[in-house]
Amino acid sequence: MRVTKWILIVGGVLVGLILLLVLVGLVLPRDHTVASRVTLHQPPDSVFTVIRDIGAIASWWPTVKQVSRRNDPQGKEIWDETMGDGMKVGLEVAAVEPPRMIKTVIVGDAPFGGSWTTRIVPVPGGSTVTVTEDGWVSNPIFRLVSRLMGHHRTMDDYLTALASRFGEQISPQHFGPAE
Repeated sequence: MRVTKWILIVGGVLVGLILLLVLVGLVLPRDHTVASRVTLHQPPDSVFTVIRDIGAIASWWPTVKQVSRRNDPQGKEIWDETMGDGMKVGLEVAAVEPPRMIKTVIVGDAPFGGSWTTRIVPVPGGSTVTVTEDGWVSNPIFRLVSRLMGHHRTMDDYLTALASRFGEQISPQHFGPAE
């Protein structure tokens, strides 16, 4: 009887913790807008050329292991990125304004989505690159995990890799909700 009692107590505590995580996730907003910014010692044209070549991103961003262009019947520019953990993300190039801006949108079925708008602004001696994420996370547990890990995490990793591509080291600035 004692073992059964402890199993029920431990099981009840685990169920309670899961319910607590779900409730906290439900309280957090589904949508978020955050941005990360860096300044590089590169002209806007050079930065834009690297960013625009989505097919080559795996050569300089270690998080991405493989990129391939999807054959889209409507002729949209859609890329499939395979991350290091095996997760696949479809990205549609939604807008391009050389050499100032590129916007990509996540496509497909996923528990998260949104867009990244990358803006490149000339500054004396280089460029400021700002990535703005307008995102959403539907699953309340994923929402909580995303919030705990930080919404800036992937953007910072991307911008740090971009800077390394040019032989530079940077520390991204954050804009948006405090994390």
